[in-house]
Amino acid sequence: MRFKNPLGGVSLSVDALSAPFGKFTDVCRMIKIEHSVFALPYAWAGAVLAARGLPPLWSLFFLTIAMVAARSFAMAFNRLVDLPFDRDNPRTQNRPLVTGAITTKQTWAFCAFMAIIFVVACGCINQVCLWLSVPALIFSAIYSILKRFSPMCHFWLGATLGLAPLAGWLSVSPNSLTLPPLLLFLAVTFWVAAFDIYYAFQDMDFDMAFDLHSIPATCGAETALALAAFSHAMTSIFLLLAGFAAGLHWPWYVVWLGITTMLFVEHRLMKPQDLRHVNTAFFTLNGIISPVVLIGVVLGIYL
Repeated sequence: MRFKNPLGGVSLSVDALSAPFGKFTDVCRMIKIEHSVFALPYAWAGAVLAARGLPPLWSLFFLTIAMVAARSFAMAFNRLVDLPFDRDNPRTQNRPLVTGAITTKQTWAFCAFMAIIFVVACGCINQVCLWLSVPALIFSAIYSILKRFSPMCHFWLGATLGLAPLAGWLSVSPNSLTLPPLLLFLAVTFWVAAFDIYYAFQDMDFDMAFDLHSIPATCGAETALALAAFSHAMTSIFLLLAGFAAGLHWPWYVVWLGITTMLFVEHRLMKPQDLRHVNTAFFTLNGIISPVVLIGVVLGIYL
C-alpha cells in the first residue's frame, strides 16, 4: 500500500514502514486484525459503565491502544507456538509464518514491541492498570499452550477476552470493581468459548490425529454442540444480569433480546457434518454482537 507524498519526491509505503516485522498486509493477516471487533467494544462498554456516560478521552484513547496491542501480542504469540501444527494442517498452510512471508524472528520482535506498547499504554491510564499489565499478558499467552493439555482451552480463551470489560472499568474506576463488569466478564467468557468450540469443528480430525485437546476432538461432536449451547445460554443470562446490576434502562433489554435471538440462530447454523456456515456463525454474527452490546449499554444509560 502506497501514499503519495504531497510535497513530491518518494512516495511512502506502509509495507516499507512495517519492514522490521514483515509487510503490513502480512502482519494484519497474521494477527487477523479484523477480529479486534470481538473484544474492543466490550472494553469500551466497561469504561462507559464505570463513567456512567462518556469516559475521559485520555483513558479511552490509551485503553484502545492497550487493547489492540494486547490482542496483537496474543495472536502473534499463538502463531509462533502453533507453527509446528500449522505447517501440517491443510487449513492453515497459507498463514504468513508458514509460507515464510514473515519470519519467526520478526514475529518475536513484533510480540516484544506489542508487549511494550501494551505496558506503556496501561501506565498512561493509571497505576492499577500498569500493575496488572504483565499478568494480563501472561494470562493471554497461556491459551496458546493450553490446547495441548486440556479441552478447557476454549474457556481460557473466553476468559482472556472477558478481561476486556474489566479493563475498561478499571481504566475509569481503578479503585473499585463492582458487579456489572464481573457479570460482563462471565458473559464474554461463555460467549467466546461457544464460538471457539464451533471454530474447532474445522480441525476436529486434525486435533484427534495430533492429540490436541479441543472439545470437539476430546468429547465428540454432540457433546461439543451441547456445551456450546450451554455456553450461549450462560451468555444470555449473564448479559441480562449485567443489565440489572448496572441499572440499565429498557433499551438494553431490547438489545439483550436481539442478542439472544442471534445466539440461537448461530447455534442452529452449526452442523458438524456441514461446515459451510462456520464463518457466518463464527465471524459475521459474533462481529455484530459485540458492537451491539456497546450500543445497548450506551442507550441503556442515556434513555
